[in-house]
Amino acid sequence: MNIKFEDWEKLDLKVGTILSVEDHPNADKLYVLKVDIGEERQLVAGIKESYSKEELINKKIIVIANLEPVKLRGIESNGMLLAVGEKEISLLTLDKDANNGDRVR
Repeated sequence: MNIKFEDWEKLDLKVGTILSVEDHPNADKLYVLKVDIGEERQLVAGIKESYSKEELINKKIIVIANLEPVKLRGIESNGMLLAVGEKEISLLTLDKDANNGDRVR
């Protein structure tokens, strides 16, 4: 399905750095992340089987910043990180440095 360029422009994709990672208290496959995208955001992500907490700290990622907040197993998530893969997840990261909050174009 094709989308119009105007639809693409509605997405607010930002560069962020993962500040902290905690186990989700009610889910085995989820982490609760604090991410700096120019402001601190809490994200809940199903990446626990692919990444250790230590691997994630200070990693630069891409976040969809303008999704409506949603509760995942009782914890609010305020955005979504971008990743690829079904079983083995790979985060979308940067090949050069960028500032937290920079918009992806």
